[in-house]
Amino acid sequence: MRTKSVGKKKINVVTLGCSKNVYDSEVLMSQLKANGKEVVHEDRGDIVVINTCGFIDNAKEESINTILDYVEAKNRGEVEKVFVTGCLSERYKPDLIKEIPDVDQYFGTRDLPILLKHLGADYKHELVGERLTTTPKHYAYLKISEGCDRPCSFCAIPLMRGGHVSTPIEKLVLEAQKLAKKGTKEIILIAQDLTYYGLDLYKKRALGELLKELVKVDGIEWIRLHYAFPSGFPEDVLDIIREEPKVCNYIDIPLQHINSDLLKSMKRGTNHEKTNALLAKFREKVPGMAVRTTLIVGYPGETEERFQELKDWVREQKFDRLGCFTYSHEENTGAYVLEDNIPQEVKEARVEEIMELQSQISWEKNQEKVGKTFRCIFDRKEGNYFIGRTEFDSPDVDNTVLVSAEETYISIGEFAEVKITSAEEFDLYGELV
Repeated sequence: MRTKSVGKKKINVVTLGCSKNVYDSEVLMSQLKANGKEVVHEDRGDIVVINTCGFIDNAKEESINTILDYVEAKNRGEVEKVFVTGCLSERYKPDLIKEIPDVDQYFGTRDLPILLKHLGADYKHELVGERLTTTPKHYAYLKISEGCDRPCSFCAIPLMRGGHVSTPIEKLVLEAQKLAKKGTKEIILIAQDLTYYGLDLYKKRALGELLKELVKVDGIEWIRLHYAFPSGFPEDVLDIIREEPKVCNYIDIPLQHINSDLLKSMKRGTNHEKTNALLAKFREKVPGMAVRTTLIVGYPGETEERFQELKDWVREQKFDRLGCFTYSHEENTGAYVLEDNIPQEVKEARVEEIMELQSQISWEKNQEKVGKTFRCIFDRKEGNYFIGRTEFDSPDVDNTVLVSAEETYISIGEFAEVKITSAEEFDLYGELV
């Protein structure tokens, strides 16, 4: 048994799941630091706070395994306390208390002040907009709203995050200014639904107005849009993407499927024809814009014919970036009353088919970039390469640009012009111009 330290307790925050959780962990860490607490991110600590994800089966499994690992560490005397927060404990708190009672306390997604009190800290209202960022300092996530009002039948997010609440434009601008002063050059706008931004506060969709204010922030050079909903997308945003150099020619718009019957069952508020019309508008208004999407395969009722329709559509649309997931049958969602009638092995085989198809599309698109020059930002050095991204690529999920570290030097977090010399499915190789 380890001898417990008499001095200051170090708090280790562990983040699982999406970029929204990263943001929430950063807010928690900022509050702890302002209270004089020693705080680390995914390092060794006396007290552990696990920020969990409860979105789909794989994420839930990872969260539970992480909790069990730290409970075992606690039982061995390696950590003193284990606290659990985030989406999983918001959704399954009674079950978790029963199944994993050795956790000291469980908290939901809206329990930050209570969690802080258990950590011997007070919630400081004057810190709104302050974060202890865990990303490289040159980019940061900016969460513009919380929760979601959409009725998507497969999605449990409203159960865990509540209804949509937009953050006022002036608060977001202030937060962006603070990030810029710390050296942030790229901000990535995140939300459960960017498209809905502003409807609750301003009685209209205000993503365009927000962008017009954010581009005025000195020091911010790239602004990237993640997680826009297709139904009701504010088209004025496309004009801003085209006209404002700071707004990346990039959009992440999860479309989930293309079969009209499945989209109706999913309660997505769109169909095959409307989806294609929206994508055509994107490409007409912003030529060369990178479109990223995510798809779900294996949703109840996805026959072989409907899956083939999805494959044909992916082949036809040639998305710049694409992710694919198997349908997860989530209790208390609209789709839970449907029979989960696609075997797991069929779901996984369909993911492989889609991603194999996308790999070929990505390879073809990357070959078109060979010989061209792009402005890139460099995130890190790995082995013999500096790893960067174009404006068409978001960190961690998209393509990378590799420049030899043996022949040149690039400062991490800096922009550089790179001529592409060769390309693979998901990586571009280049040299400084």
